[in-house]
Amino acid sequence: MKFRLKINLLASWGDHVIGLLIGLFLMPFVLNTAGDEQYGLWLFICSIAGYSGLMNLGFGETISRFVAHHHEKNDITQINRVVNVIGAIYLGMSGLVLAIAGIVAWLAPSFYHGSIISISELRTVILLLGANVAVGMTGSVFGGIITGLQRFDLERGFRSVAGIVRLVLTVVLLQEEHALSTLATVFLITTLAENAGYLSVVFRQLPGLKFGTRFLYRETLNECFGFSMFAFLDALSEKLIDATDTIIIGAFFGTKYIVPYYVAHRLTTFIVLPMRQIGAVAMPRGAQLKAGEHDGRVRTLVQKAAGFSFLIVGAFFIGAWFFGNSALEAWIGRSYGESHMILLVLLASQVIATPMDVLRRVLFGMGKVGVPSLLYLAEAIANLVLTLLLIPHFGLLGVALGTAIPVATIELFVLLPYALKQLEFQPSAFLRRVVTPQLLPLAALLVYSFLVWFNFQIDAAWLPVIAVSAGGGAVLAATWGAGHYASKRLSPA
Repeated sequence: MKFRLKINLLASWGDHVIGLLIGLFLMPFVLNTAGDEQYGLWLFICSIAGYSGLMNLGFGETISRFVAHHHEKNDITQINRVVNVIGAIYLGMSGLVLAIAGIVAWLAPSFYHGSIISISELRTVILLLGANVAVGMTGSVFGGIITGLQRFDLERGFRSVAGIVRLVLTVVLLQEEHALSTLATVFLITTLAENAGYLSVVFRQLPGLKFGTRFLYRETLNECFGFSMFAFLDALSEKLIDATDTIIIGAFFGTKYIVPYYVAHRLTTFIVLPMRQIGAVAMPRGAQLKAGEHDGRVRTLVQKAAGFSFLIVGAFFIGAWFFGNSALEAWIGRSYGESHMILLVLLASQVIATPMDVLRRVLFGMGKVGVPSLLYLAEAIANLVLTLLLIPHFGLLGVALGTAIPVATIELFVLLPYALKQLEFQPSAFLRRVVTPQLLPLAALLVYSFLVWFNFQIDAAWLPVIAVSAGGGAVLAATWGAGHYASKRLSPA
């Protein structure tokens, strides 16, 4: 089981490395090809379209959680019931998404009066994005089965291949003219390919999987709905925190002003995503351990995953403080004045939020979903309110502060005590085992970063940024390794 967990983490990080390399190249390429106005409009449309993903009603994580739980007990009948019930719901919701996309496309002339793209292209983009959501929603049933079976290597593998195909098609096809319809077409093609991959392996991974109306049980629906309701609140909260920022900026300042904020937000996502994969892997693992009542192993899982998340995100925050402006300019090829400060504010919040995501996911896997979901919703609502209050006075920085302040208060002072209580983890032990071991390597990285920043001029180019990052990584790894070795030597046998 430990081997499978390591394979899943390696697969998740491998997928992230591929996604990171693709994103580091593709975002500036698309931005510089389409221009600020078209790219800002693309982000605005995608943010609105992203809310249609909420129509999965939180059943995405439900499949993974219940498949993992019932597979641990070798109960294929219950797995078939869960998969068929949720699959039927997704099929109906996919049809509804297509209908809504058709209506919105038909009404486009009544709400779009801009000149960035034509009405006909806007309608095409809306229809293609609607089809993309519908395909992704239906296919996520099979992806959820694969992750529930702990085969993240397969799921992440197909996602990586789809990302590479998306890169190639975008580079070959994208031009300034009809840029948005081209992007929407590429997204639909790669989503179809990715979900076809899931379908091609799912029956081999779960030989007893069957579909039919005989597996549709109201009791199974009620059981799944009890979990999915809170997963839906989690998804709604995530959309309010991420997508709504883009919509608010576009509404206040215009779509081209989304770009400076999104540059910082996107880089933060690249940094945080591999740590979030730890939480994604930990969720079904927590369900398996809970099914076997291995509470001590759950605490060990939390200790290692949260500690590592805190270390890595904290390290990136230190690096961004000294060298973030150079990294941003090297990446995009031009400077956006506010992006560096926005990056620092967003990363500071993630130093807290990313380790807390591990705790939240493990609690989800254990079936303790209510309080974490409600707290996340409260965080999202506070984010929305603070953003609307701060954006007139602080501009784009106000949007970042509206995200960071609720994270620092709710997750640190409310979610953390609740999670520790549920896991029977003493706060002093959590601090000693999760936070304290990371302080020495972070302090060493801080000293290294200051000395480099004080003594050298780091140009906004890839070579010096990579060289400084590699040196910082070596300092962090060596200090952490030395501390880990010393603690092993000093611990009682």
